[in-house]
Amino acid sequence: MSEPSVPAPASPAGFRVAREIPVGRHPLLAVFPGLDHLPPAVRLEPDAARRTRLFDETCVEVVDQDLWMYVAPWAEPKGARRQWRPVIAPGRDCIVVGAGHLRESPEIVLFMDVYHELCHVVQRRDGANLWEPGVSYVERWTEIEAYRFVVREARDLGVDDRFLRDYLKVEWISDAEHKALLGQVGVSVR
Repeated sequence: MSEPSVPAPASPAGFRVAREIPVGRHPLLAVFPGLDHLPPAVRLEPDAARRTRLFDETCVEVVDQDLWMYVAPWAEPKGARRQWRPVIAPGRDCIVVGAGHLRESPEIVLFMDVYHELCHVVQRRDGANLWEPGVSYVERWTEIEAYRFVVREARDLGVDDRFLRDYLKVEWISDAEHKALLGQVGVSVR
C-alpha cells in the first residue's frame, strides 16, 4: 500500500503489532497478538472452528525487503513479474511482510493490510486462485472483496475517504486503475 499523505487515523483498540520481531517466520499471533479477538476476525470468519484454524495455522514471514504484504504463493504464479521473487510456501498459509513496513508504517495501515491478506487466506482455503492469469489486479474479484472488507472496517473506525484514497494507491497500478479500484470498493474519487 502506498504511504498515506494524510495523517493516519488511530488503529482500533486492542490492535497490537510486535514491531521488533526479527526477520524470519513466526506465528501470526506472535506478530499481531490478539488479532483473533478483534471484531473483524468474527466478520472475516464467522465459524469459530475455522476461525481458530485460520489464526493458529497462518504464519507471518518477515523479510528484509522493501515491500508491503502479500500471501505467499504455494508455487511461483504464472505470469509473475520477473523482478518479483516471492516467498514460496507450499501448502502453508503464510503472509509475507517487509521488515520496514512492519516497523515503520502506521498501525491503521498494518491493521488494514493484515486483514486484507487474511481475506486472501480465507479465499484460497475456499478454492480461489489469488493470482488468476490474464485478469487485471483491479478486476480480480479476490482483490475487490479483500479491499471492500478492509474499507468497511476502516469506515467503522471513522477513517475518511482521503486516507482510503491514499491507502488504495498502490505502486503497481496506474492512475486509471486506481480510479477503477476506488469505484469498485465505494471510495469517492475526490
